[in-house]
Amino acid sequence: MSDFIKEFTRAYGSKVAKNIAGTLSLDKKTVRRIIPEVVPLILGGLKKQKDEHGGVERVNHILDKYGNPDTLRDLAGLFREKAQEENPDPALGGLLGDAGHSAAQSIAKKFNIDIGTAMKLIPMLAPVVLAALTKKRNKRSVGTTGLSALLDRDGDGSILDDVAGFFLNNIEASRKKRGGIVEGLLKGLLKGGK
Repeated sequence: MSDFIKEFTRAYGSKVAKNIAGTLSLDKKTVRRIIPEVVPLILGGLKKQKDEHGGVERVNHILDKYGNPDTLRDLAGLFREKAQEENPDPALGGLLGDAGHSAAQSIAKKFNIDIGTAMKLIPMLAPVVLAALTKKRNKRSVGTTGLSALLDRDGDGSILDDVAGFFLNNIEASRKKRGGIVEGLLKGLLKGGK
């Protein structure tokens, strides 16, 4: 798989954007622009789990536990439930770590939305991304190499460029701040290697 993000956006982007926009009172076009920027973070978190915490078996465990394909049948219900959470966790329980909080802050700034709303977007999108990955894994019987490739956006063996791409438009702003978003994201998500 050379670009899971494009495939995900093509298959689910419109429906996901429509339901999230309606649930959070956001512009649908804005949500559509956010989706392909958040997905690499989730893939990056999974790749880090694979590389540092148990290989493909660890990723399979996460997908089996949190990536139920049935989730894709009722996106409106999922998003309503997630929107009601009092303390949304953009770190996804440690999957993204500090990178999740940095990403939420960047989303708020880049797309001019309330930080509280931005904090909900990653936890809302994560189950859908995991469900789509699980569905693809199950359908194609993806092996070790195949599952690893799914976690690499452009197929070059590294997620550094994939994750950094989310922040390209904020590099100048980040340089002006101590502990900029790009630096914080890459250190938080990729600490200890690619």
